[in-house]
Amino acid sequence: MKSLWRPNFVNKIVLALLILVSVCSVVAQDTKDQKGEEMDKNRIQIYKENPRYWQYKGKPILLIGGSVEDNLFQIPNLREHLELMKSVGGNYVRSTMSWVDEGDVPPHKKVGDKYDLNQWNEEFWTRFRNFIRWTHEMDIIVQIEVWATFNYYREPWAANPFNPKNNSNYTAEETGLPTVVKDHPVATGNNFFWSVPKERNQQNVLKYQEMFVDKLLDETLPYGHILYCMDNETAVTAAWGEYWATYIQKKAKEAGRAVETTEMWDPWDLSDKKHKATFDHPETYSFCDISQNNHQKRQRHWDNAQKIRRKLAPIRPINNIKIYGADGGRFGSTRDGLERFWRNIFGGFASARFHRPDSGVGLSEIAQAHLKSMRMITDEMDIFTCEPNNDLLSNREENEAYTIANPGKEYAVYFPKGGSVDLNLSDAEKTDANTVSVRWLNIHNSKWNEKEEIPFSDTITLTAPTEAHWGVLIQRR
Repeated sequence: MKSLWRPNFVNKIVLALLILVSVCSVVAQDTKDQKGEEMDKNRIQIYKENPRYWQYKGKPILLIGGSVEDNLFQIPNLREHLELMKSVGGNYVRSTMSWVDEGDVPPHKKVGDKYDLNQWNEEFWTRFRNFIRWTHEMDIIVQIEVWATFNYYREPWAANPFNPKNNSNYTAEETGLPTVVKDHPVATGNNFFWSVPKERNQQNVLKYQEMFVDKLLDETLPYGHILYCMDNETAVTAAWGEYWATYIQKKAKEAGRAVETTEMWDPWDLSDKKHKATFDHPETYSFCDISQNNHQKRQRHWDNAQKIRRKLAPIRPINNIKIYGADGGRFGSTRDGLERFWRNIFGGFASARFHRPDSGVGLSEIAQAHLKSMRMITDEMDIFTCEPNNDLLSNREENEAYTIANPGKEYAVYFPKGGSVDLNLSDAEKTDANTVSVRWLNIHNSKWNEKEEIPFSDTITLTAPTEAHWGVLIQRR
């Protein structure tokens, strides 16, 4: 009997195996590509129909929120806090990559009496990992601030693992990094933020900074609900933010992902030249954050933001991750904070989130009421087709009322403290109906008044029922 294992037979087996491996590789690659395409389709990205807003899972989304802390992943009752915010209509939180409060843990492991920047503190990353997973499950969008500026100044810098006196990886002499920084961040006294090649090119520091960002991306790139902001209230050179935005985009592309990036500057005046680095460079920053404008009050708050909105080119989403203002705080009253929240959304911006308690109203009961009310009124209209248009209002005093509208179809007006204005409806669609519907929303109570049908007129008068926060929705059916 002849052996089957003659060369010709063996060659056929080898060829068959090679074909099988090749087919499996193609199938696996196709599956990977399909999964990547599906994720890119569903991720948070600029809304294709109106690039002033975001879309998520293929649908337009308005981002509103409030929370008790900035580095939210470090709090002990995190899941319950997220569920509470979600229950009142919130879907947007902030995450500074920081560790400065009591109970927080740092990202690096301590070996002996010093940190080793090559080793991670698993408790920090487990907390962060749970945060990312839970927000993903709840469809809550997370805006991360990669470099939490205040972590690198004053007392926090004294305990920071990146401080050369606190780690075993480099010295102050090798890096030129200070061991003590007494100034406020606006003085830019820590050259930790000057390590990039276009500045001091401190490669022995940059190496570990990149390791930190790589670890952050390992945890976040598998998900599609993340927005990336480079810093918090930065005053350093524009080269720093540019380097990290480009770095994150490059790493994402290598992983088959796409990401959205921005920078947050310190000046409260949006006309300050520092903001131009974001406004004028869409190739680096796909969206803008104007949170510092939320130090402004009343009509000036609206006017400054609208000026930027009109000028921004190309059109991109403009976010407000921090709405300042709380009684007893440094940045205006609770009323100021609530007004800023409504002016931002009625001003046609993509997001608004109440800042943490002491600087904002966080997720307090009053914040919950206003989140719920905002969702109630915006769910009853197509806000993504509307534009801010105070020109439709007459007999209006400064800061009395603000409107966002799709003229001819629907109009929403916000009254910060009661008042009465005339609304121009002359562009309303001509229909067989001779009336328009008017619905008043008691914002503090999150309760609609009974809908009214009033005779159509080119101009109607709107008078708020009381001297409180009111919204009103006018629609021509």
